[in-house]
Amino acid sequence: MQKTTTIGFIGAGNMAYALISGLLDNGFLAKNIKLSDTDKVLLSQRKVQFNLETFTDNTQLAEQCDVIVLAIKPQIIPILCKEIQANIDHKPLIISIAAGIKSGDINRWLGGGASIIRTMPNTPALIGKGATGIIANEAVNNEQKNLAEQILNAVGQCFWVQDEAMLDAVTALSGSGPAYFFLMIESMSNAGIALGLNKQTAEKLSLQTALGASMMADQSSDSPHELRAKVTSKNGTTQAAIESFQDQNFEVVVSHAMHAAFDRAREIGFELGDDG
Repeated sequence: MQKTTTIGFIGAGNMAYALISGLLDNGFLAKNIKLSDTDKVLLSQRKVQFNLETFTDNTQLAEQCDVIVLAIKPQIIPILCKEIQANIDHKPLIISIAAGIKSGDINRWLGGGASIIRTMPNTPALIGKGATGIIANEAVNNEQKNLAEQILNAVGQCFWVQDEAMLDAVTALSGSGPAYFFLMIESMSNAGIALGLNKQTAEKLSLQTALGASMMADQSSDSPHELRAKVTSKNGTTQAAIESFQDQNFEVVVSHAMHAAFDRAREIGFELGDDG
């Protein structure tokens, strides 16, 4: 990433916070990061936190940046793109983190010819452990792809997909995925309490178990299936629990949930893209 590259974030929420924090932690200069938002209180807070130049006018930010990160809700993307359309004659790289919104629609709302990278990060980016799916349209060059990787790798790991439709699958898996694990931790904690543990102990055990299992899976050469088999002794307690899960179609429940997230991501894209 060149020292003169200027990155602008439209939207000052959690994901912008995560990305800006990651960039600064990796040596990117605050003077080359700009931020805009309509929420003046939040904007002021971010300015104090990061010592950035801030704007309430998105068009002013857009015309000054080499990279523009659209860190706003999907429903706002069409309006925002049309708003800044006249201010991107210098052809900045556009990075969208909005779920479901197709790059073709973003390009159309921007007036055509835009270099667009569509991504799907997740909330662990807030602690530098994010997982992000990423795809570029045909206007994006290799230098811009490398630049996008550097920005997104500042908060975790990014993974290229070959088909934009697969970004909806990324949304269903890793984009929404942290909530699935939070639900599992919550459910295990509640079950532990029902079995007689106090609330604090049950919650701490659940959290540490989830953390340890995740790190073990990440660092092991064995697959998750192999790891599960190794800790499932014949006729033991783990086998009893796993069989109970399987008797209740645990794998099917997970599959149905992810398909629901996938379908909703596609619906959002069709709903917001169907504006003529």
